Amino acid sequence: MGDLISSHKTESAALKKAKKEIDFKFSEREKKNNQIFIWLDDEKHSPMGVIVHKTQGTKRLRQDNEEEECK
Repeated sequence: MGDLISSHKTESAALKKAKKEIDFKFSEREKKNNQIFIWLDDEKHSPMGVIVHKTQGTKRLRQDNEEEECK
Protein backbone atom coordinates (compact mmCIF):
# COMPACT_ATOMS: atom_id res chain seq x y z
CA MET A 1 0.00 0.00 0.00
CA GLY A 2 1.20 3.50 -0.80
CA ASP A 3 1.99 6.38 1.49
CA LEU A 4 -0.60 8.98 2.46
CA ILE A 5 0.57 12.33 1.14
CA SER A 6 -2.16 14.52 2.62
CA SER A 7 -5.80 14.63 3.63
CA HIS A 8 -8.42 17.15 2.45
CA LYS A 9 -12.14 17.80 2.82
CA THR A 10 -12.83 18.57 -0.85
CA GLU A 11 -11.91 16.83 -4.07
CA SER A 12 -10.66 20.04 -5.66
CA ALA A 13 -8.23 20.68 -2.80
CA ALA A 14 -6.96 17.10 -3.03
CA LEU A 15 -6.45 17.40 -6.80
CA LYS A 16 -4.53 20.69 -6.43
CA LYS A 17 -2.22 19.14 -3.80
CA ALA A 18 -1.68 16.03 -5.95
CA LYS A 19 -0.86 18.17 -9.00
CA LYS A 20 1.75 20.02 -6.95
CA GLU A 21 3.23 16.90 -5.29
CA ILE A 22 3.27 14.23 -8.03
CA ASP A 23 2.52 16.26 -11.19
CA PHE A 24 0.02 13.85 -12.79
CA LYS A 25 -1.10 14.38 -16.40
CA PHE A 26 -4.42 12.47 -16.57
CA SER A 27 -7.17 11.66 -14.09
CA GLU A 28 -10.14 9.33 -14.23
CA ARG A 29 -13.07 9.35 -11.83
CA GLU A 30 -14.75 6.07 -10.79
CA LYS A 31 -17.69 5.57 -8.41
CA LYS A 32 -18.01 2.35 -6.36
CA ASN A 33 -20.50 1.81 -3.54
CA ASN A 34 -20.15 4.84 -1.25
CA GLN A 35 -16.67 5.89 -2.43
CA ILE A 36 -15.29 7.93 -5.31
CA PHE A 37 -11.86 6.97 -6.68
CA ILE A 38 -9.87 9.45 -8.76
CA TRP A 39 -7.02 7.62 -10.46
CA LEU A 40 -3.97 9.75 -11.29
CA ASP A 41 -1.77 8.77 -14.27
CA ASP A 42 1.41 10.06 -15.91
CA GLU A 43 1.82 10.96 -19.60
CA LYS A 44 2.11 7.25 -20.55
CA HIS A 45 -1.11 6.50 -18.61
CA SER A 46 0.83 4.58 -15.95
CA PRO A 47 -0.79 4.79 -12.50
CA MET A 48 0.85 7.26 -10.12
CA GLY A 49 -1.70 7.49 -7.34
CA VAL A 50 -5.33 7.55 -6.29
CA ILE A 51 -7.57 9.94 -4.38
CA VAL A 52 -10.29 8.24 -2.34
CA HIS A 53 -13.33 10.26 -1.35
CA LYS A 54 -15.97 8.69 0.89
CA THR A 55 -19.45 9.97 0.11
CA GLN A 56 -22.03 10.38 2.81
CA GLY A 57 -25.63 9.29 2.59
CA THR A 58 -28.32 11.65 1.45
CA LYS A 59 -29.22 14.28 4.01
CA ARG A 60 -32.94 14.68 4.45
CA LEU A 61 -34.74 17.42 6.26
CA ARG A 62 -37.90 16.60 8.09
CA GLN A 63 -40.64 19.15 7.93
CA ASP A 64 -43.11 19.38 10.75
CA ASN A 65 -46.74 19.19 9.61
CA GLU A 66 -47.93 21.46 12.40
CA GLU A 67 -48.00 25.16 11.61
CA GLU A 68 -46.75 27.65 14.16
CA GLU A 69 -49.31 30.02 15.59
CA CYS A 70 -48.65 33.70 14.89
CA LYS A 71 -49.05 36.02 17.85
